[in-house]
This record gives sequence, structure tokens and C-alpha cells, in this order.
Amino acid sequence: MSAAGAVLAALVLLGVQVAEGSGAPQPPAKVTLALSGTDVQVSFGTLTGQTYEVERSDTLAAGSWSAVASNIAGSGSAQIVTDTGGALAMRRFYRVNCQTAQFVLIPAGSFSMGDSMGDSIDGYSPSLPVHSVYVSAFYMETLLVTYSQWQGVYAWAIAHGYQFDNVGFGKAANHPVHTVNWFDCVKWCNARSEKEGLTPSYTEGSGVYRTGTSTSVVCNLNGGGYRLATEAEWEKAARGGLNGQRFPWGNTISLSQANYCGGIEGFSFDLGPFGYNPAWATGSEPYTSPVGYYAANGYGLYDMAGNVLEWCWDLYGSYESGVESDPTGSVSGPYRVLRGGAWYYDTGICTVANRWISGPTTRDYTVGFRCVRR
Repeated sequence: MSAAGAVLAALVLLGVQVAEGSGAPQPPAKVTLALSGTDVQVSFGTLTGQTYEVERSDTLAAGSWSAVASNIAGSGSAQIVTDTGGALAMRRFYRVNCQTAQFVLIPAGSFSMGDSMGDSIDGYSPSLPVHSVYVSAFYMETLLVTYSQWQGVYAWAIAHGYQFDNVGFGKAANHPVHTVNWFDCVKWCNARSEKEGLTPSYTEGSGVYRTGTSTSVVCNLNGGGYRLATEAEWEKAARGGLNGQRFPWGNTISLSQANYCGGIEGFSFDLGPFGYNPAWATGSEPYTSPVGYYAANGYGLYDMAGNVLEWCWDLYGSYESGVESDPTGSVSGPYRVLRGGAWYYDTGICTVANRWISGPTTRDYTVGFRCVRR
């Protein structure tokens, strides 16, 4: 047996494996591993129109997966991704994810909502008290709504009686749409539902909500149409199955894990480096990144920290101290909730417990959204 063959056999015996698909519409075909010196080559079949990511983990622990390569365009033929030095690991696992927009199930269950860290960033009063919240099962889109995705539904909506305050912008087709207000996003969700033959989630009076900036919009959470997440749904999903952590993957953050403005507050859990993410801070603002560029959390969701803030359904209000079940926010108030951090903001805004608020007519190049369904 050659030296390379002995290493390959040792790797296999020590547990190198491939987890295919991760919720993809169709899993990658013929996933294989091979050695090239001290590197591991992951080969997998692709489908035209799909986008893929290869991740690795040495432990299989929650939050331990990191991206080897992302945004790999499917062409109908095999792709090979190299993990440099991968053969030197005592044990390494690989999985191939499909990054094409899709929905993943967020299982029903209770979690501790709010800041449990008690530091000066996470521990400010809007994120307290920590309380137990039960959330029913729902589906969340793995990716932020892209500019290309926005444009397609927007054009259909305009032709079918919808009116928007803003046309929406994006730095590129595969970057998140931004400069859309809460009303724009809610109407866009309805248009997407109608376009696909689903029951729209949002109504005004006795009709489908398509125009204006009404303060009396009602949401049917269980109707099957596209909608914004409630704040509780968003936080449960962002935690990715973890509890008591600052971020979707653990307690520290760096610019290799998310697109935010690093190091400016000097906190030990922010590994930086300092300033805007150098991978995207080129040309003119905004410095958004392609959706799904960074590794997903435990539920397979991308960009739950950084890139752009995400509108939620809820009107902002103080947390209750008791146990809650499927809360939907305050019954009144001028502000809607946003979650998730953005390329422009520091690490504190990126924590899973952080609550950001703004008026529903606010539009900004740090704000976008994603869809959920039940």
C-alpha cells in the first residue's frame, strides 16, 4: 500500500464521512473523497441552477462546521473542492449543502429567549428578562431574499395591482435586497404567495393587502403563505438548536464567520479584525456580501448574523417574564422589530438576542428580510 493509500485508509477508519444535501431540493450526486498529498479533495455532482457549499468539522458538535468553499455554481458536471491540509487532521467530517433558496423545518419546542450572557452589549434591558418561549413548528427560508429574487416578484406584483413605497436595491443579483421598508416586505410576501398560488398571509379589512401603509394589517400565521417571521420564531431559528450562546454558532465572532464591522467595541468575544469586512469593503457602500457566503447554523440557515438586518412581524414591546407560547409582539406601538445585525454595525448588533427597532416606513441600505411559512 502506498503512503497516500495508508493515510486515506486511516482517514476512513477514523470517521471521514459525507452528509449529503442538508435539506436541498435534490442532494449532490456521487460525493467522493480523495487524497492529494496532505490535502483532501471533495468531489460531487451538481445540478445546473443550484449553488453549493462544502463544510468540514473535526467533532460533529453543534456550531463546529466551517466552510471550505461556498457559492459553487452548479453546471451539471462534477465539482472538486480542496481542503488544504485536511489529511493532517486526526478525524475530519465533510458535508455538501445546497445553498439554493429553500425552506428548512424549524422544529417545535421551547427555548430561552433573550440575553443570557450578562455583558454590557448583550445585557441591555430590551433583551431582558430571559424567559421561556414555546414556538410551533414552521419553515424558514435558508437565505435572505436576494435582489434578483426581489425583482422577479416585484415585477409580477406591479402588473397585478400592488404598489410599493420603494423599488428595492441590491449590490449584485446574489446579494440581499436592501432599502425596503416593512410595508414593502409584507406586500412582497403577499405577491410571492399569489404568484405561486398560495393564500396570502396579510389582509387589510376583508381583502388582500396590496397597497398603502395601513396600520391595521392582520397576519394569518398558519395560512401557508409567505410572511415575515415573528421575533420569537426568528430568535429560535437563529440559535440553530443551541442555547445560551451569543451567536448562531457559539460565543465568539470574527470576520471569517460573518459580514459585520469588526473590533470597534473592543470586546473579547469579537475576534475582528478591526473595521468593515475587507472581503466586501470595496467600491461604494453598501458592503453587503453574497447571500449564503458564510457557514450555515445548525438548522441550515445562512446570514443569521450580519450582512443585513431582517424585518420581523412584531410591533416592539417589553418582554414578559413568564412562559409564553407563540408570542407575536406588542398589540400597539410605533416601531417594528429587526434582527440579525448588518455589514455596517458592530458585533453587539449581531448577537442572537439583540433587538433593533425602527418605524415601519424606514428604508436603509442595512435592512432586508427573509420569508417563513407554516
